Amino acid sequence: MLETVKYLIGAAGPSGFGSKSTAEQVTSHCPELHSITAIITGATSGIGAETARVLAKRGARLVLPARSMKAAEDTKARILSEFPESEIIVMSLDLSSLLSVRKFAAQFRSLNLPLNLLINNAGKFSHRHAISEDGIEMTFATNYLGHFLLTKLLLKNMIGTAEKSGVQGRIVNVSSSIHSWFSGDPISYLSLINKNRSDYFDGTRAYALSKLANVLHTKELAQRLQEMKANVTVNCVHPGIVRTRLTRDREGLVTDLVFFLASKLLKTIPQAAATTCYVAIHPRLANISGKYFSDCNEISTSKLGFNSTEAARLWSISEIMVAQKIQAVHSQSRRT
Repeated sequence: MLETVKYLIGAAGPSGFGSKSTAEQVTSHCPELHSITAIITGATSGIGAETARVLAKRGARLVLPARSMKAAEDTKARILSEFPESEIIVMSLDLSSLLSVRKFAAQFRSLNLPLNLLINNAGKFSHRHAISEDGIEMTFATNYLGHFLLTKLLLKNMIGTAEKSGVQGRIVNVSSSIHSWFSGDPISYLSLINKNRSDYFDGTRAYALSKLANVLHTKELAQRLQEMKANVTVNCVHPGIVRTRLTRDREGLVTDLVFFLASKLLKTIPQAAATTCYVAIHPRLANISGKYFSDCNEISTSKLGFNSTEAARLWSISEIMVAQKIQAVHSQSRRT
């Protein structure tokens, strides 16, 4: 009850910020970002667009990958209208396609740019069952596996940039408190919904699985970065509940009623982007890695999200999925 009251009134936590803090507020005293290059997925609308706008205001060079180049160009134009001196690069990326992720990473590397920040923000929620071109359930493919591969392919760039510049690199994985709704064996359930539409009872469990995967990815990657002695951190955030385009597959009378009744609990988009921006650039987060944040303060994950064995297991399965796709592509190439 006390935590709910604190949330509703926006009481500040140990960081000095709370649920009502905005992205501009939490970054207002941060160092200028003119030497920083950031990749932000899902930046064409909602939380991602506000994150991009605020980082541009602070001076960062932005790389905005998107499925829709028009949407990315529109976002770029909006930011430039407010901050004309911003440097913004738009690039094509479909996170549900491992081939598209590989193409994007190769194209980014060809630009010979530094990479200081990687914000894995893009998300999908759909109650309709679908399978990606790689044979993976679409929500999991978009929210997690695409970001897993993207991070893996760009990690060398980030480590190199940190070594050369002396500025610590940061990776931010945007998850959700809904990760705690998933129970059971993640890998077994993923296998079921990859193969059988009949096992896909509702989109919420699949979404919860993908967000749990974001949490576990953060935990395992933090451990690996520490073992590598890399000057790069990775943390996970819950942005809060906000009505964005993420809910577009569930529009309707019932959804509208639920959002109306819950309106006092919903965040504005500037408030929802605050935790991402705080974790991405605030000096207080230097050397902090493998943690989970909400309302700009560290909190605990679910018991499953804290499980190191599950985190390592998911990493291994993810590498197998990616390797199988590469093998399939090579086999197809030889046949043609």
